[in-house]
Amino acid sequence: MSEKVIPYKNSTDSKKNQVATMFNNIAKKYDFLNHFLSMGIDKLWRNKVVSILKKHQPKIILDVATGTGDLAITALKLKPKKITGIDISTGMLEIGKQKIKKRGVEDIIELLEGDSENIQFPNHSFDAAIVAFGVRNFENLQKGLSEIHRVLKPGSVFIVLEFSKPNKFPIKQVYNMYFTNILPFIGKLFSKDNSAYTYLPQSVNAFPEGTAFLEKLKDVGFHNVKENRLSFGIASIYVAEK
Repeated sequence: MSEKVIPYKNSTDSKKNQVATMFNNIAKKYDFLNHFLSMGIDKLWRNKVVSILKKHQPKIILDVATGTGDLAITALKLKPKKITGIDISTGMLEIGKQKIKKRGVEDIIELLEGDSENIQFPNHSFDAAIVAFGVRNFENLQKGLSEIHRVLKPGSVFIVLEFSKPNKFPIKQVYNMYFTNILPFIGKLFSKDNSAYTYLPQSVNAFPEGTAFLEKLKDVGFHNVKENRLSFGIASIYVAEK
């Protein structure tokens, strides 16, 4: 289970606090490394999330674990009334706020410090919820998913973009070599955090992907759950309805 994988092995802090510290440490290099290490494919994946969301025409959107706001900014294409992004990393939020201010969309996107396992909004507040590369960092996955379910309106949609693991030769072998050797080395070089990009592949390996994650979505009350694997299985988009 993902709860057992933590960024800093010698720390006695909770996973939640460690994840916040890690993202604060790498915030200034996060966007650059994200696009560089994925060779820009992460942008295509976010666009795919938004294209799936388009048919639901949500006006009030929650972006959980928003980070620097990339998915929230991509979701502007839907012309929503309001996008609220929450994250536990103040460092990441600060970068995101700068990006939003630069685009002049502060009246549409609001970024707030917030915990996915204790979302500060009433029941049935949002038309849709989205999260990119965040659910595997939840300390308590079931609690986080339950909270997202709670704040969604009946009939709304929840879309998750998350890393998965390719299972076919030779993509599986190439991916494993890149993800466990090359990516951590480059990540350490640029981010100056020795643990962050070692934690990344470990957290992906520990995450209950595919049908296991679909079951977890159903366990907290979502229905019509499905998975769409992307780029030979490197990532997956999960769609669930309330």
